[in-house]
Amino acid sequence: MSLVKNRHNTRQISVGNIKVGGGAPIAVQSMTNTYTQDIDATVAQIQRLYDAGCEIVRVAVPDMEAAHAIRKIKNALELKEINIPVIADIHFDYRLALASADAGADGLRINPGNIGEKWKIKAVADCATALNIPIRVGVNSGSLEKDIVEKMGSTAKAMAQSAMRNIEILEDLGFYDIKISLKASDVERTVEAYRLISTMTDVPLHVGVTEAGGLYAGITKSAIGIGMILADGIGDTIRVSLTRDPVEEVRVGWEILRALGLRKRGPEIISCPTCGRCRINLFDIAEKVENALLKCPLTIKVAIMGCVDCKGFTCS
Repeated sequence: MSLVKNRHNTRQISVGNIKVGGGAPIAVQSMTNTYTQDIDATVAQIQRLYDAGCEIVRVAVPDMEAAHAIRKIKNALELKEINIPVIADIHFDYRLALASADAGADGLRINPGNIGEKWKIKAVADCATALNIPIRVGVNSGSLEKDIVEKMGSTAKAMAQSAMRNIEILEDLGFYDIKISLKASDVERTVEAYRLISTMTDVPLHVGVTEAGGLYAGITKSAIGIGMILADGIGDTIRVSLTRDPVEEVRVGWEILRALGLRKRGPEIISCPTCGRCRINLFDIAEKVENALLKCPLTIKVAIMGCVDCKGFTCS
C-alpha cells in the first residue's frame, strides 16, 4: 500500500531545464549561503549542491552587485558543464528583479505584496514574460500583509489568503508561469496552509518548513512537515531549510522522497544502531561510506553492520 495519495494536478511550468508541476518528478532544491557577489565561492557551492543532487538553486540578491553577478555565475557554471537553474531571490526592490532577469536568472522569487505599486509588479511580470522565466511567490507567516493579519492573524488561512491575493495580482496582469510557497516555522500551520491552498488553485507548489532550525530540529520538522504534505499528494518542489551546509538540505530532501517511495537517488544505506556487541568504530565507518557514496548514481542498498548477529539485518 502506497504512503502517498494521488498527486494533485497542477499546471506545468519550466524552471530552466526542469519541468515543475503537471505530474513532473518532485524536484529537490536549495539555496546558497555564500555572498552572491563572491563568484568563486558561490560557483563552488553550487557545484557541491549539484553533485549532491540539487536540481534548482536559489541565490540571494540584496543589491545590484549581486544581481549583476548572476551572469558571471551562469557563465562559470556553463564552463563546468553544470546545467542547473539559478533562481534570484528578491525582496522589495523591483529593479533587482529586472536586473537579475536580464543577467540570466532562470526564475525570480518575489512577494508581489512587498514589491509596492502595481506598475512595479507589472514591470517584473512583463520582463519575466519577455524572457520566458517563471516567478515564485514566497508567502511566509512572518511577513503577511497587515490587513490580512489584522483580520485573520498569522494563521494558515491568512497564509492561503495572501497566496491567492498574490496569484491574482500576477494573473490579472496576464502572467501565469507561477509557483507558490506558503511557509511557517512550525509544522502545524505549514501543513494546514498547503492543504488549504491545494483546494484553491492549480498553481504548482514549492513545499518546505521555513526557519526549521539546526540539524536535529530542522530535519525533524522538515521530515514530518514536508512528508505529511507530500503524502497528501501535494507539492511539486521541496526545500529542506537547515542552519547548516546547504548540501545537507539536499541530502535530507532526497531521503524524504526515498522514504515516501516518490523518487530515489543513489545508494540507500542501512546501518546498525550499535550495541555492546559492536567491537568496531561503526560511527566513523558509516560516515565515511555515506560521504564516499554521495555522488554515486546507483540506487542500491548498502548494509553497514557492527557484529555477526547483524548479518540478517534483524537488529532494531
